[in-house]
Amino acid sequence: MFQGLRLNTIALTLTASAALTGGFAVQANPVKIDYQEPVQEIVDIVDAAPSPGGSLSPDGDMLLISNYPALPDITDVAADQLKLAGRRINPANYTVSQARYISAIELLDIASGEKIEIDGLPSDLKALGASWSPNGDFIAVAQQTETTVQLWLVDVNSAQAKLWSGTALNAVWGPQLEWRHDSSGLYSYTLAEGLTKPALTTVPTGPVITESAGRTAPGRTYQDLLQNKQDEALFDYYFTSQITFFPVTGEEQDIGPQALYNGVSVSPDDSYLLVSEIKRPYSYAVPYYRFPETTMVWNTAGETDYTVAQQPLADDLPIAFDAVVQGRRSISWRNDADATLVWAQATDMGDPAVDAETRDQVFQQPAPFTAEPQKLVDLSKRYGRMLAADEEHILVWERWWADRDEKLWLVDATGEYEPKLVWERSWEDRYNDPGQPFTVQENGRSLLYLNDGKILLTGTGASAEGDRPFIDRYDLNTKGSERLWRSQAPYFERPRGLINADQLSFLMQREGVNDPADFFVRDLDDNTLTALTETPHPMPHTQGISRELITYTREDGLAMSAELYLPAGYDKERDGPLPTVVWAYPREYKSSAAAAQISGSPYEFVRISYWAPQYLATQGYAVLDSATMPIVGEGDARPNDTFIEQLVMNGKAAIKAGADLGVTDPERVALGGHSYGAFMTANMLAHSDLFKTGIARSGAYNRSLTPFGFQREERTVWDDADLYIGMSPFFHAHKINEPLLMIHGANDNNSGTFPMQSERLYQAIKGLGGTSRLVMLPHESHGYRARESVLHMLWEQTRWLDLYLKDQD
Repeated sequence: MFQGLRLNTIALTLTASAALTGGFAVQANPVKIDYQEPVQEIVDIVDAAPSPGGSLSPDGDMLLISNYPALPDITDVAADQLKLAGRRINPANYTVSQARYISAIELLDIASGEKIEIDGLPSDLKALGASWSPNGDFIAVAQQTETTVQLWLVDVNSAQAKLWSGTALNAVWGPQLEWRHDSSGLYSYTLAEGLTKPALTTVPTGPVITESAGRTAPGRTYQDLLQNKQDEALFDYYFTSQITFFPVTGEEQDIGPQALYNGVSVSPDDSYLLVSEIKRPYSYAVPYYRFPETTMVWNTAGETDYTVAQQPLADDLPIAFDAVVQGRRSISWRNDADATLVWAQATDMGDPAVDAETRDQVFQQPAPFTAEPQKLVDLSKRYGRMLAADEEHILVWERWWADRDEKLWLVDATGEYEPKLVWERSWEDRYNDPGQPFTVQENGRSLLYLNDGKILLTGTGASAEGDRPFIDRYDLNTKGSERLWRSQAPYFERPRGLINADQLSFLMQREGVNDPADFFVRDLDDNTLTALTETPHPMPHTQGISRELITYTREDGLAMSAELYLPAGYDKERDGPLPTVVWAYPREYKSSAAAAQISGSPYEFVRISYWAPQYLATQGYAVLDSATMPIVGEGDARPNDTFIEQLVMNGKAAIKAGADLGVTDPERVALGGHSYGAFMTANMLAHSDLFKTGIARSGAYNRSLTPFGFQREERTVWDDADLYIGMSPFFHAHKINEPLLMIHGANDNNSGTFPMQSERLYQAIKGLGGTSRLVMLPHESHGYRARESVLHMLWEQTRWLDLYLKDQD
């Protein structure tokens, strides 16, 4: 309802249970105030240009550079929105609600380093996506306006753009731009014709009834579900589309009938389409991805040649993370074959509680899909993905949540040799992660790079010194690895793509403490590095702020870490210990060794964040950002069995680390976090007196409202009610005796973190005589998008900390 209003008439709803000074509301009842802004140096951090993105052409000759705007204003965020079956859409132009868009694109010639401006693009570019044709000659662009999504075509050779078609796209799933491998055109969803928009009415025709008849159907807590017949009709209306082929030359062609499609992919030989269609009956208990779904193989005329799977409504899956549907799933084309389907199928009824030596089987079936499917491999865990170089060299990943185990297999589709185990590892173990394979493009097909039995791998290179990305040559036969390159101080450098496999040249992105990320070409054969871009510092006024990766241990000996930010010009001897903000997010681990591992790099660009509390270093605070909050459950123990005890140990360790360095005043420390970090903050204040105040954004505080599990907890409230009560700060609100600032998006879309969670905790604290302030940001989801909302959030946080953390003279 605020769309189009002036800033000073747009109000936030907030409540406060204590008389606050310095511009805070003094009433205990809800009040409305205009959006506020922090000081200019914080505003400048928010308005700094985001880092550009880059997309390498399939032939490695060109780089598409994408630029993004700063935050949208509240007018954009307050646009009309529909919430249907777990999706949020803008009904005005059939797009994803509040979509992030590209505001400018340009080409860069890799060989010469020359930037090439693209002529003919819309003057107000708001591209939802840009996709290279397989031959690198064209780029498809999905351009959104207020009322439609248009398809544009960029001719790379002439650097000219034009409106490709006047037919509007349906982008409620995001832009679907599926190129044929021969680059002759692409398939996309377009608006369905002849549908009658459902009339919106508030007069019901009858009650909404759901019924259980003894069938076990547990469900985690979901947002934005269908709620009535009108929602069903709206879901049909907006999500029904037409699959249309857009040729580079010639007239577009509708393929198949109009239906509720949610997937289309072209076979590698361009002879078939793999199409997924959502079917009725819908459900009011689960999102769209649990609805019935039929997967078909079409010929290019849109006729069904083969029905691959007819998946019924999946509203009764176990809540365990390794639970899957029965029947064929993860259906796709084998990337190296002309037209061969692959899929996984559970042998344990999809239920991890069932004892089974084999959990999944992977099958393949070539065109014309009349022969019996051929089993490729038996898996003792859940199928992850597949990547092939050719029919004799197919990599298949499997993993299991409960024990964090991962296996990689080398499979021969001809059946000449049995599957060979390439490696088995804990996917929690970042220090020993061998990495992911590079791919190459051949005839429009993305294939595993393979040369004489060897593949190329890249990974984050996590180590005790921080992340140091690498490139390895790995022998699939001997399982031996050769290190070809590793990021070296004083830079943090990451491979972004393989330009030329024969010459071992790679697209890299490199940054330093004072150097924003830029694109480079690194040639490993002659050890050269060539700069492609030069990005100016987006926030030069923050350059004096220091950042240091610190390590410390908690009282049980577990190693921990955090990034320490200190104000520009700070001198420990002269200025003494500072008020400090600790910002964190708890994470669960099955081993102490994995929990102790360091992430991040001391050589990453120091881009001061407004989302994390780093910006507070401009206001005289010390900041311990990304402070590790490990919750460990070794062996048969589960992490949450000792959640509170470990949480308090973590808090003590973080405060002590700052105090031992002489930069933190242990009597003036605040704790904050977003989402599960907000849950952590409220629990810490309830169960300890370590922190003087807290900031909790968009959290969940009453676990009885998420009774079938939360975060990574697989037990239900009926399995262990004491666990749910013990971990719910709502039930311990009488012990929250430190001031707590809560901020929440009034339109939160995240499962479990309903706005009611913050409202109820605030009411509890208020009713029990505690000190709290609740700020509800209009139109905002789990993450806050509008510039006005973010600036007000920063104003609230800074004023709160100044009031309760800094010395008051």
